[in-house]
Amino acid sequence: MSVLTRDEAQTRAHLLDVHRYTIDLDLTRGEQVYGSTTRISFTAREPGATFVEVRPAALGRAVLDGQPLDTTAEDGRIRLDALEAGPHELLVEADMRYSHTGEGMHRFTDPADGLSYLYTQVCQSDAPLVFACFDQPDLKAEFAVTVTAPEGWTVLGNGISTPVEGSPGRWECATTPPISTYLMAVVAGPYHSVRTEHAGLPFGLHVRRSLAEHLDADAAELLDITRRCFDRYHEIFDEPYPFDSYDQAFVPEFNSGAMENPGLVTFRDEFIHRSAVTDTQRQSRGMVIAHEMAHMWFGDLVTLRWWDDIWLNESFAEYMGFQVLADATHWKGTWTDFAVNRKGWGYDADQRPSTHPVAPAPEDVPDTAAARLNFDGISYAKGASALRQLVSWLGPKNFLAGINAHFARHRFGNATLADFLDSLAGSTDRDVHTWAGHWLRTTGVDTLTPEPAAGSAPGTWQLGVRHDGSRPHRLLAGCYDRAPADPARLVLRDRVEIDVPQPPGTTAVTLPGPRPDLVLLNDHDLGYAKVRLDAESWTTVREALSGLPDPLSRAVVWNAARDMVRDGELAPASYLETAAAHLPHESDNAVVQGVLAFARTWVADRYLPAARRPAALATLHALSRELLDRTAPVASGAAQPPGATGIRLTAVRHHIASATEPGGLEAWRAAGTVPGGPELDPELRWLVLNRLVVLGAAGEADIRAEAERDPGATGRESAARCRAALPGAEAKEAAWQALFGPADSLSNYLFAATAQGFWQAEHLDVLQPYGERFFTDAPAVAERRGDSLAQFAVHYGFPAPLVDNGLLKRGEAALAAVRQPAFRRPLADQLDDLRRALAVRGD
Repeated sequence: MSVLTRDEAQTRAHLLDVHRYTIDLDLTRGEQVYGSTTRISFTAREPGATFVEVRPAALGRAVLDGQPLDTTAEDGRIRLDALEAGPHELLVEADMRYSHTGEGMHRFTDPADGLSYLYTQVCQSDAPLVFACFDQPDLKAEFAVTVTAPEGWTVLGNGISTPVEGSPGRWECATTPPISTYLMAVVAGPYHSVRTEHAGLPFGLHVRRSLAEHLDADAAELLDITRRCFDRYHEIFDEPYPFDSYDQAFVPEFNSGAMENPGLVTFRDEFIHRSAVTDTQRQSRGMVIAHEMAHMWFGDLVTLRWWDDIWLNESFAEYMGFQVLADATHWKGTWTDFAVNRKGWGYDADQRPSTHPVAPAPEDVPDTAAARLNFDGISYAKGASALRQLVSWLGPKNFLAGINAHFARHRFGNATLADFLDSLAGSTDRDVHTWAGHWLRTTGVDTLTPEPAAGSAPGTWQLGVRHDGSRPHRLLAGCYDRAPADPARLVLRDRVEIDVPQPPGTTAVTLPGPRPDLVLLNDHDLGYAKVRLDAESWTTVREALSGLPDPLSRAVVWNAARDMVRDGELAPASYLETAAAHLPHESDNAVVQGVLAFARTWVADRYLPAARRPAALATLHALSRELLDRTAPVASGAAQPPGATGIRLTAVRHHIASATEPGGLEAWRAAGTVPGGPELDPELRWLVLNRLVVLGAAGEADIRAEAERDPGATGRESAARCRAALPGAEAKEAAWQALFGPADSLSNYLFAATAQGFWQAEHLDVLQPYGERFFTDAPAVAERRGDSLAQFAVHYGFPAPLVDNGLLKRGEAALAAVRQPAFRRPLADQLDDLRRALAVRGD
């Protein structure tokens, strides 16, 4: 398959004006292929030649203006030579292949009941796997879609879908306004639906039948969030919702979190919770709902022209998702979750060799293969952070005025960074173009360090800020004192707004009083920069971090400590000691969750030498035990600590993950409950069993018994994860063959689950040979199975527990030979993480 280059897209956009796609899909041809018939109405502005993309299992016929075309589709393209100026109609008939990797038309058969479900995922260059098209975002057109499905199925599309009277299984979707090819969507199958109406529009929730009871349990909450966010967007946007309905389909084996198809948002169906979850997880689900709804304007109404402007979609939706959820619902702490659980994604990506600007130069995104890789922590988390900084600098009123001007100018069209900046510039006297040059066109993370000193006048102190980096910052500096009666509690003295200019130069502000006990730069996390603590502030933090009154301030400190560990400025053991001292007093579960995840996954497994890992796990096990004790059920009428329910569930999960002896987990499993609760639901039962398998205390018989108890898709994936986690050489080889052997039989989710189970730090002796094999076997399977599996193979299959220089050298040698971008870039990132782990260890 050839990739589409930017030059080709520009040439084709100059030549063509595409009006309408009329698509007919036949989903009744069996389990391997389906029928796809596409009629494209378009105009050539002048005589010329171009091509249409289609990637079929078998191409039937292609007819242009009544004349048959050569149906030898080379590299997924059919040539359209000698086009005359004027209107044209192209007909393409093909058999298309169902996917099991989440690309094109994905087909899933639910092991719980044998029912099959289909959905499309055609972002960002996979539309030709479903229908013939001019597949680039700036050739928008109307879509009229009809579908023939098995009787009894539901069919959903971008427009309201209705059964065709007198034709069982036949469905017709209302014609859309002009949208891009990558946004066309169809969902089909015996889905269970919950429907309502809001603001005169039909709203729907849809899920496979085996999850029906769980959707029904959550439907009221999901619809309430949807209505509240919908109404909030109508408060802040002048442009009304631009489509005729709003369906949200929770679909199986979905590669992303969700996809913003106009009128038909698709989500991974793990968002329909079948086991207990924390309120933080519910908040995260709400954020994704708000994020995807923002795309109805940012991306669907006004769409990027080329993929260099991914940030115009994703950064905005990320920012609006967190902000609108906080504005419209009871979840007011969304930015704490962003700070401690999301922002590190951006910081980490921005310090790797693969970093790129939030808004890269168009020539740096030369084709769709390069563009696919930029759906990353920079386009999402860093971009959202930059926008938060922009809102702080412009003011919310001016920011929204610029956005609304942008929608009005480019509705149902395409726009670029320059267009957006011009819209913003009309709402403010600030120089947004220069701001964008500093923030959107540069790479890397600045570092800001406080340098408190005595003031030149009596009774004052001076806050200096050392700035290592390239861009200006507007941020808050929090000044905190220990409470006189309780030194473990910190009291806010002042929060000062500081403009840190672009280097060179230093910033100094003179403030009244003695220097505070803690100086916290970027308090409230309005900026995007690594912050450091001066020596006195770090001493205060070590003794009183949990005494900071605001969870967002605590999140900023935890991020500073995390960055110091990664940069080799704070010993990993010191991070663990700080966590052990202060997490037992933490009331915000997002903070508990983020700190424990970093401590368990990075500190214990990668940043500490193997010999020190048992002690680290013992620390985390004791810490989670203390959290369990603090959140134990209390006497009737007594108040639980704030956030206790969520913190308790988080503590249970990490108590399981950090166990080094099986006895306690075996007792929980036998009792079916954690003492004092919660009961072991399916998720917790699998977590316990997986850890027992890793520790050699459970085996195949236990896995088989649990799989029989939980026969659905999640149970099947959990069983695959457990089997790959078995410590024996025979089990490891079987798992390796399932992953990288010639059969290629695993779906995307089963592949991920097997890879997750395979690499266990407890099994280093048996795993050593597979480190070498990864660099030969994984590239081969990536080439065979395509881009999504390529990224899964690196993300989940990389030998992360093998932290040694030999593996790094072997990986660097292998990297030089890799040509597939979807494998090469994540491999380079994994090697950079390995290089950093070795540096933190001092190896």
